[in-house]
Amino acid sequence: MRALVKTVPAPGLTLTSRPDPTPGLHDVIVKVAATSLCGTDAHIYRWDEWAQHRIHPPRIIGHEVCGHVVAVGREVSLVKVGDYVAAESHLTCGRCFQCRTGQAHVCKQYQILGVDRDGSYAEYVALPEGVLWRTAPEIPPEFACVQEPLGNAVDAALAEDLTGHSVLVTGCGPTGLFAAAIARVAGAAVIIATDVSDYRLGLAKQVGVDHTVNVKTESPEAVGEAVRMLTAGEGVDAALEMSGDPTALHQAFRNVKNGGRVTLFGIPTGRVCFDLPNEIIFKGIRVYGVTGRRLFATWYRLAGLFKAGLNIRPIITHTFPMNEFATGFDLIQSGQCGKVVLLP
Repeated sequence: MRALVKTVPAPGLTLTSRPDPTPGLHDVIVKVAATSLCGTDAHIYRWDEWAQHRIHPPRIIGHEVCGHVVAVGREVSLVKVGDYVAAESHLTCGRCFQCRTGQAHVCKQYQILGVDRDGSYAEYVALPEGVLWRTAPEIPPEFACVQEPLGNAVDAALAEDLTGHSVLVTGCGPTGLFAAAIARVAGAAVIIATDVSDYRLGLAKQVGVDHTVNVKTESPEAVGEAVRMLTAGEGVDAALEMSGDPTALHQAFRNVKNGGRVTLFGIPTGRVCFDLPNEIIFKGIRVYGVTGRRLFATWYRLAGLFKAGLNIRPIITHTFPMNEFATGFDLIQSGQCGKVVLLP
């Protein structure tokens, strides 16, 4: 099969041939219909410091995937040949305290598809049956393959009810845009979004954001002014920090109302200092850290959101055949894209 492989510890990927995978007793072989590019994959592609300490070439990367089951191991019982499936990328141990108490999304010993074992940037991928998610056939592949990052956004946005509430989304990368779309379909009263890219703020408008602020071209006070104007001076009920940028982190805490909540999803590149008394403690706010998705509660909720009319079409901005992968990563680096999908 053809596959995108990190063959050596250096920037880039190699499109090459690898042996077709075969299923173990509890494994399934999926013929990949679509697989999307993620920020994690961009780190590996650039071979930054995180990737250098985490990835051990050779490795087929990629972890956001959908496709059809073409072979199953002898002990497989959850799916059958022909099923249309997506996959959870976190392979949990099932034995630690977290796994045994309903918190497998923070398993201490999990492995990640495309990081710790060969992933989805290939024509076929071998997966444990326990990570597969049967997907409705009417969902097109370019949507079905992004259910994994959509789950991040579901967890971030809906950690608490948003119906009738005001929401600030700081950072309109793909997961931030997904979170805004989810807030809209979940019944948020008003949604404000910030970013440094007019392109991505335009996408935010297309998924239902009411007011956008370009924090690169507008004054630092513009976010607070917009929040005060749209919330009668109260501040937002919920702030979803999706960028990891230190300035955006402070905006999230400063613009949430007393007694509100802040969800943290974006990853800073270094340490961030806070005025804990005034930004958090005296405001009495709730802070949620989001990693991955709740297994599999988030997936079930996402299936319902699709039925309720969740609109992610504007966020899937580019699709490429697998041999044009470099164009996709260049787009991610430029920020002139939403979600980029490869079609093997």
